[in-house]
Formats: sequence, C-alpha cells, structure tokens
Amino acid sequence: MADRNRSAPGPAGSLVAHLDPKSPAAEAYRTLRTSIQFAGLDHKCRSIVVTSSSPGEGKSTTVANFGVVLAQTGSTVCLVDSDLRRPTLHRIFSLGNTRGLTTALLEGLRFADVAQPTSVAGLSVLTSGPLPPNPAELVGSNRMREALEGATADYDMILLDSPPVVSVADAVALATFADGVVMVVQTGKVPHEVIRRATGQILAVKGRILGVVMNGVNMKRDGYYYDYYRYCHSYYAGTEGRTR
Repeated sequence: MADRNRSAPGPAGSLVAHLDPKSPAAEAYRTLRTSIQFAGLDHKCRSIVVTSSSPGEGKSTTVANFGVVLAQTGSTVCLVDSDLRRPTLHRIFSLGNTRGLTTALLEGLRFADVAQPTSVAGLSVLTSGPLPPNPAELVGSNRMREALEGATADYDMILLDSPPVVSVADAVALATFADGVVMVVQTGKVPHEVIRRATGQILAVKGRILGVVMNGVNMKRDGYYYDYYRYCHSYYAGTEGRTR
C-alpha cells in the first residue's frame, strides 16, 4: 500500500545537480560550492541560510542542488526546511512531512533524530513538519538556536531554506543564528531597491551575507555564461558583512 503521508514526486528537473551532473546548471552549483568554501577560510561556515527578497526566485531549488553538490564531495549535509509557511523541500525530494523541524523543536529532539535520508549519499532533509501558527517566533526561538548549534556535531553543513526576507521576519531571525546568508535573485524579476532593502535588513542584525546567486540567467546568450561566474565570485570575495 502506498504511503499516504508521502508527497507526490518533486518538480521534474529540480535536482539537476543529481540528475544531470554534467549540465551547465550543475556546474554553476559546483561553482557556488567552491565560492562558499573560499568564503569560509577565515570564518568557518557550518550553517547557511538561503533566502530571497521575494517569493518565486528559486531559493528552494538552490538549497536542494547546493546540498547535492556539497554531499558529492563526501560531506554530510542536512537541508532544513525552515520555511514554515510554504514548505517545499519535502516535495522536491518526495518525502513524507508528518514529522520535521517543528517536531524536533517542540519535542526537544536533535535534527538528526528526525531528518530523513535521500537518494544522495550523505544528504539528509529535515522537512518542515506540521505548520505552526507562529512560525517567526518558532524559528527565532532559543530552542531553534540551540538545535542548530547541536546539529553541527552531526553534520558538516546545515543549509536552511528560509522564507523571503521582505515578506516576513523569519529569515532575518535565522541570520542571527547562522554562519552566513546566501541571497537568491531571479534575474529581471525584482527591482534593485527591493533587493537592497532585503540585504539591508540582514546586515542590520549583523548577518553575514556570503553572496548572491543569480537565477534565471540566459547562459546561451553571448558572454552570459562567464559573466555569471565573475558576478558570483565578486560577491564572495567581499569582506564580512559587506557586499560589493
């Protein structure tokens, strides 16, 4: 009998780093991995919040594929769906979602006790679990901070999929706990002023912005393929707490 708690298969092509590892998109995620590794030379990055300024910019897909390429190096990685409003990771990985982050926080469990394995060796997913009435208070709680700190003993890297910054306060709260923040920007979708406002909110709480991922770039257009990489590296080369 089929598991009624299991979600339908995730969006086709979402896990391109796993399904098509030789594609330009998969290579872009590996470039992101390398950039993060360089960003952590002086300040170790063990927990990273991945967010965007507004909905629909591809942050969950970025989290999923970033986790895949990190695990492919032999690292143990936990993806945490901390978007307790519109969770997505359980659908991308076709996992059940009856237990997850909210379960761990409410029952005082370690992330590793509730996280589910995936088909990618070394990669686990802590789904959102049942959605709470007070998501911002839950992810911004001391219990969340303690659970995240404890998870670094079980995993080499924890990636948190967070709601958009401008919409709600969740990502800003998580930025105070995590070692760094990566912003995902959909090319041509969001005005620059909105992006500046989002990054300003993170910097205001002394969050460490590691860089920006440009999503939706037309790599077939002349010059775009290489401009993409230069753009990413220019951000990751910035000093702590400041982007260029």
